[in-house]
Amino acid sequence: MRILVVEDERLLAEAIAEWLRGDAHAVDVALDGDAALERLAVNDYDVVVLDRDLPKVHGDDVCRAMVGSDTTARILMLTAAAEIGDRVAGLSLGADDYLPKPFAFVELAARVQALGRRARPALPPVLRRAGILLDTARRQVFRDDRYVPLSKKEFGVLAELLRSDGAVVSAEQLLEKVWDENADPFTSAVRLTVLKLRRKLGDPPVIETLAGEGYRIS
Repeated sequence: MRILVVEDERLLAEAIAEWLRGDAHAVDVALDGDAALERLAVNDYDVVVLDRDLPKVHGDDVCRAMVGSDTTARILMLTAAAEIGDRVAGLSLGADDYLPKPFAFVELAARVQALGRRARPALPPVLRRAGILLDTARRQVFRDDRYVPLSKKEFGVLAELLRSDGAVVSAEQLLEKVWDENADPFTSAVRLTVLKLRRKLGDPPVIETLAGEGYRIS
């Protein structure tokens, strides 16, 4: 998933981001509400982890702006206020879920995963195509019953290609879903990752390159 973490405490924001990246998500970070709105204007996110008490633009206003837009991103609101009234107020703004501080990272990750399933169709537990089996829960890949060890990026690219069910996926789409905002749009990372993926999956090749269009597994 592509996730935006909006939290003004830098250390906490980076800790959340690193935890979520450990689950192979692409994560961007904004330290205030103004920066969050800027990122939301140019990137498509599946989930936004949104602190309520933000500088520059309050988290409530960021939430209102998202609800009033055409975004499909789901909102997990964070706050130090744990009273029932505060939770009701946050949900009334349009947030999809609410998590008071302090929280356990494992619970936050589980809530983000649940919201991601609502943001776009969830991946089936197992994806199969062209002799490839990708187990989304165990994060394992097999080619003709042979285990294929993959990096997080390779796994993410393969999952997106299998999710497309034979349709072409552009390099831009892969960059958007598997990498974060720190990725150079002119980078060769997608091409190099696909090359490594082809080599690991072995012969006969299953990933087709369509010049000027992208990649597919037919």
